[in-house]
Amino acid sequence: MITSVHMLVYADDPAATREFFKDVLRWPFVNDDDSSDPSDWLIFGCGRSELGVHPTAGDQDGSIWTEPRHHEISLMCNDIAATVTELSGRGVTFRGEAQEMGFGIGVRLAVPGADACCSTSPTTSRPSSSESDEGCGPAALAGVSGLS
Repeated sequence: MITSVHMLVYADDPAATREFFKDVLRWPFVNDDDSSDPSDWLIFGCGRSELGVHPTAGDQDGSIWTEPRHHEISLMCNDIAATVTELSGRGVTFRGEAQEMGFGIGVRLAVPGADACCSTSPTTSRPSSSESDEGCGPAALAGVSGLS
C-alpha cells in the first residue's frame, strides 16, 4: 500500500535549491548518492504531508475562472506572519503580501534555482495524520530511518 508522497522539484540550479531546503528551511536530509560531492543528491524529510486535488475551472460568485493543469507544492505552517518573519530573517524573499486564498492565508516565496512555491497557513480541515504541530523539523521525523 502507498505510505507517503515523494515530491520532485526540477531546478535549473539544483545546488542552490538543495541549499535552500537544507540551510534555509533546515529540513533533515539523507545523501542518496556515492559521488564525491555530498550535496549532489539530498533527499529531504518533509514530515507530515497531505494531497489535495483542485479543479482547473469553476464559477465563484458568477465569475468564471480557469487554471492550467499542473502540480504545486505548498509549504504549510501554523502562523504565516511568524513564518514570513522567520524566513525573511534567513534571507528568503516573498512575492507580494500574505493574503486569503480560499483555503488559508498564503504567500508565494522564492526558491533559488527553481519556481516559487506557496507557503500557507491553512484554514480548512486537516486529515488526522497532519494535525500535529511538529512540522518538518527534526522532532517530526524522529525515528524516520536514515534522516539526519
